[in-house]
Amino acid sequence: MQGIKSHFIPTELKARYINMLLKVGFDTIDFGSFVSPKAIPQMRDTAAVLSQLNLSETESKLLAIVANVRGANDASVFEEINYLGYPFSISENFQMRNTGKTIDESILVLDELLNIGVKTNKEIVAYLSMGFGNPYGDPWNIDIVANWTEKLSKMGVKILSLSDTIGVADGETISYLFSNLIPQYPKIEFGAHLHTTPTTWHEKVAAAYTSGCLRFDGAIKGYGGCPMAKNDLTGNMPTEKLLSYFTAQKVNTNMNSLTFESAYNIALEVF
Repeated sequence: MQGIKSHFIPTELKARYINMLLKVGFDTIDFGSFVSPKAIPQMRDTAAVLSQLNLSETESKLLAIVANVRGANDASVFEEINYLGYPFSISENFQMRNTGKTIDESILVLDELLNIGVKTNKEIVAYLSMGFGNPYGDPWNIDIVANWTEKLSKMGVKILSLSDTIGVADGETISYLFSNLIPQYPKIEFGAHLHTTPTTWHEKVAAAYTSGCLRFDGAIKGYGGCPMAKNDLTGNMPTEKLLSYFTAQKVNTNMNSLTFESAYNIALEVF
């Protein structure tokens, strides 16, 4: 939702959509962001949305995105929130574009977020933005990704989602990174935050899954993307594509297909 600037999605509709998602059986729902309302107006009602969520009959956990210490402090007061997601980029240009901070400043923020997480019983999910490539001219290679993984691991990051923020990853790169990093860091839960075009999703999902990744981010119909990435949004990985892949692989996802269909229909109304 965050990239939609043409209109404000009513709080009640957001909550109705997320409440349906909470019934599907997902492990985690990224439900909102505690970020600047000037930068991301669509997320200015995240606290109000949270107050309307029915968490009494779900096992899904809630994740909120934060971009700075103030946002983390705002989010951490809500016991309902399990995860705080922080977009850390190995691209200096994108880090400035996304959070207004240099990489060195962003590392300090992440360290403080980890401390906040310990104090408030929140798990920090670090997104390694530009994890598969860089369109801004900053240096990028496999070793840079590995070095930052080592640094974040030493800081105490336990959930690290490699992010294909602009949809440039190919199967070979995805496979190489996950197949090498997952065995090397057994205490880290690696995730795949993949953006894609309609023709490349299968290659990307298959490469990540067969290389040991078991945590995947998705959005129904692929709606959205990072509003700070370049000028045009590259679609998120469609949740329905993920489910079709895992169904074909006979993977038990614990998803309720009928409830997912209902959520899918609400998504058409939301977007």
